[in-house]
Amino acid sequence: MATYLKTYSGLKLDPVHPEEKDICIRDIAHALSLVCRGNGQTTHFYSVGQHCLNCEREAFTRGYDKRIRLACLLHDAAEAYMSDLIRPIKVMMPEYSVMESRLLNVIFNKYGLSDLSEEEWKLVKEIDDVLLEVDLAELLKEPAPEHGYRCLKWPDISFRPFTEVEEAYIKKAEELGVLAE
Repeated sequence: MATYLKTYSGLKLDPVHPEEKDICIRDIAHALSLVCRGNGQTTHFYSVGQHCLNCEREAFTRGYDKRIRLACLLHDAAEAYMSDLIRPIKVMMPEYSVMESRLLNVIFNKYGLSDLSEEEWKLVKEIDDVLLEVDLAELLKEPAPEHGYRCLKWPDISFRPFTEVEEAYIKKAEELGVLAE
């Protein structure tokens, strides 16, 4: 039985013991463009990659620096290598969350975000949560939040082909200083 995940680019990543050499922005962009938000329980296909692009755009609109914008783009990058779990289940599986955090730390280290402060990470998580409100209301037909939407730039939640999202993700990563391998 294999102890690694063979990636789109042909790398072999051990998700339990990940190494920077096995992380590739093209693999991240490709996988996230194919993974649907909300475990697929949405009104139409809306990828994690598109969500990450929207998070980066919200960070840009708020005037945040490139580091936080890159962290927003990469905040779900571990999902390219480990399937995500919906929040109600994830909180009940602490070991899974530890492995996911370890993998995300390796990804952040590779792309120069190893020293992301707690305050910077809070800004990233806030944007993720703000856009989750839109996801729930628009893609899962939940009621709009009582306090109204907190996003400054309405996210693009239209259906976009995965190839378009993949290319946009790579382009944005390059704009933010990541060299596409």
